[in-house]
Amino acid sequence: MTKNNIAILSDIRQTLTDSINPKVLASSDRFFKTGEAAKVRGVGMGEVSKIGKLSFRQIKELPKQEIFKLCDELWQSGYLEEGVIACVWAESLYKQYEPSDFSTFEYWVHNYLTNWADCDTLCNHTIGNFMMMYPEYVAELKKWATSSNRWVKRAAAVTLIIPARKGLFLKDIFEIADILLLDKDDLVQKGYGWMLKAASEAYRQEVFDYVVSKKTVMPRTALRYAIEKMPADLRTEAMKK
Repeated sequence: MTKNNIAILSDIRQTLTDSINPKVLASSDRFFKTGEAAKVRGVGMGEVSKIGKLSFRQIKELPKQEIFKLCDELWQSGYLEEGVIACVWAESLYKQYEPSDFSTFEYWVHNYLTNWADCDTLCNHTIGNFMMMYPEYVAELKKWATSSNRWVKRAAAVTLIIPARKGLFLKDIFEIADILLLDKDDLVQKGYGWMLKAASEAYRQEVFDYVVSKKTVMPRTALRYAIEKMPADLRTEAMKK
């Protein structure tokens, strides 16, 4: 890394240290479950996002791959806040995305995600935007869904949240839900249930029919998430034993 890049990262980390909120730090444990390796500095997410956006102005003229290397350095720290800043920077580059960037995003998914917050922040926006630009890569999400890693499996679903709200990828959404259907991990169940809920905003009847067809085997956690935005009568029908 260049001296300039080392200085950029040092400034970010100092800003985060200066922004620590003892109340945020004290309450962080209740947001994560056993098995989630969430290392936090104790900075509120609104403040982290602001730091990410402000600091991006200082680096936006750098080549994309150099910014991705800085993102990688942030991810390697293991701190939630630094991972979120990496996501803010990566999302800010979306107009420059190319198909070859998928390998970078996939590497981050497989190597750096340790909790639901990192997973959702990276996948909802950075990788979700990429999928809308290069829809042929949705096939790769189906491979993620077969992973033994809970975060890679959750990533397969939550990457499609925003595309689903736009009415995209319904067939693929059902295929990913099929792969994850019987998963015993509640964070995976919530992930694909959320994906189905997002799809129901554009395709309520189709998602309802899917849920009803699977309700004898679909975990109740996933089912409840999937039908959350449906009218009361449909929710009642879907929840019947």
